[in-house]
Amino acid sequence: MELNCSSPKTIPVVSTFTANGSDSSSTRKPISLWPGMYHSPVTNALWEARSKIFERLLDPPKDAPPQSELLTKTPSQSRTTIFYNFSSDYILREQYRDPWNEVRMGMLLEDLDALAGTICVKHCSDDDSTTRPLLLVTAAVDKIVLKKPISVDIDLKIVGSVIWVGRSSIEIQLDVIQSLKEESDVSHSVALAANFIFVARDSKTGKAAAVNRLSPETEREKFLFEEAEARSKLRKKKKVDRRKLENGEVNQLEPLLAEGRIFCDMPALADRDSILLRDTRLENALICQPQQRNIHGRIFGGFLMHRAFELAFSTAYVFAGLVVPCFLEVDHVDFLRPVDVGDFLRLTSCVLYTKLENPDQPLINVEVIAHVTRPEIRSSEVSNTFYFTFSVRPEAKATKNGFKIRNVVPATEEEARCILERMDAEMPQQNQ
Repeated sequence: MELNCSSPKTIPVVSTFTANGSDSSSTRKPISLWPGMYHSPVTNALWEARSKIFERLLDPPKDAPPQSELLTKTPSQSRTTIFYNFSSDYILREQYRDPWNEVRMGMLLEDLDALAGTICVKHCSDDDSTTRPLLLVTAAVDKIVLKKPISVDIDLKIVGSVIWVGRSSIEIQLDVIQSLKEESDVSHSVALAANFIFVARDSKTGKAAAVNRLSPETEREKFLFEEAEARSKLRKKKKVDRRKLENGEVNQLEPLLAEGRIFCDMPALADRDSILLRDTRLENALICQPQQRNIHGRIFGGFLMHRAFELAFSTAYVFAGLVVPCFLEVDHVDFLRPVDVGDFLRLTSCVLYTKLENPDQPLINVEVIAHVTRPEIRSSEVSNTFYFTFSVRPEAKATKNGFKIRNVVPATEEEARCILERMDAEMPQQNQ
């Protein structure tokens, strides 16, 4: 099955970009002056395609009233496709190539967030230039699962649409599709699946704002709506269950801490196949620049995921040693607080735990915590916590003799508690 980019709703992504657009006589603000234009080619293409809506978001009418009447829209009205012409665009291909001739996953995560934001704007827009546009922010990423490796030499497309709407929240499903000629089944072409959750705020008051309703049409759309509704209820239930589990954690901490005490108190007697959690840590820090902002003047959620993934991959790579890690999934991510231009962002990562039950696919779980730090007022807050799962590449077993993934053991009660929380969070997903 070949990818088709002839659909009017398909946005082709190219490696070059004309700053002033195709209409040089236009009086609109040149797109090169808009925020976010220093990101990936996909971000450029998306903002070019939706330039009229985005321009209204950038320069809303002063004292404009809010949207007075909610509309009812279908998933097809927000459905958007972006197309990567990797097979013939050499420059684009080089922008996305990683050292193993696959697509750079960090850049793809950034693209997914940009596309989800565009789809969200499409659904929430009332097509009335006199009303006040909503402030739409990434609230969470439900889960991102890689189903097969993504080659950088084969054309790629991402298809996304709104699948569920609450009062002020919107869930967008994105499928990354890469088809080989011998694959006739569309389901086998989906290389990665992701679900993003956005929330709407009144751009003037900052309070939660109602969004346009969603009316699924096809059986598939109705099924996705019901699934998303169930996930929403499960997320709320998890918050309640988390409080109940806290009382029973004490008895589970002791076994986790026992081996860590041997490392600290009697290192010569410690298990050589294990390593302290703190010895796997890596850290990165940056000042958030204006070029990394979105249309609302805050730092792209996709940019944060991009940087977190790069650090997580490096952590897993250093930990694995002789073998190159293979990305499998990103677990649920909550965006706890916004990150502003000028903020000092500190990313810390560690291998939280490993699962070695299956020798053919050992799992490495990496935690990345993003802290927004303000040194001038001696303040530091957690913006995001990311959990990435890696394994090892199949070819590693044949080419790297004697490699062994080690166990990770905590040395402090805080580290042990983090491990328990992650394991508790995984249980409902494994039982579904």
